[in-house]
Formats: sequence, structure tokens, C-alpha cells
Amino acid sequence: MSDPADLQALRKDAHDLDVTVWVGKGGIDAVTEELADQLTERELVKVKFHRAARGGTTTEELAAELAEAVDATLVETRGNTAVYH
Repeated sequence: MSDPADLQALRKDAHDLDVTVWVGKGGIDAVTEELADQLTERELVKVKFHRAARGGTTTEELAAELAEAVDATLVETRGNTAVYH
């Protein structure tokens, strides 16, 4: 899914999505199973990274780690949220 046109279409679709997974002080390990389950049920899932989860890392770094953990495509990060496909 590295086609820029496909990613652009997914970003557009993700714009009005509600956040359905929140990453807190438990970190990404606490939400990998939930995210994987949601990705089997829907095309896109929006995740919010709270300050407690970020610690000394960036949202982009955590988002990339989470994508790898659930074998998903990271569509985009914006602020403290990420969208997965």
C-alpha cells in the first residue's frame, strides 16, 4: 500500500473518523490486540497517543512501532493521532 494515490484516498476517508483506540501510560503493548481486532473489522482505525504514552518519544515513533506490532500500514500521523490501515 505504498501507492501515493491510495494513501491520499485513505487520508481523506480518515478525516472524519472518530478515535477508537487510546494509548496511555500502558504503552502500545496494552493496545496491540485491540487495534489488530479493529483492523479486521474496518478498513481504517484512528489511534490517539496520550502524553503519558509518549514519554521521551514522538508520536511518529510510537505510531510506527505500533504499525509494525500489528502488521498494519501507517496511513498518517497528525498531532497526537495516527491512522492505520
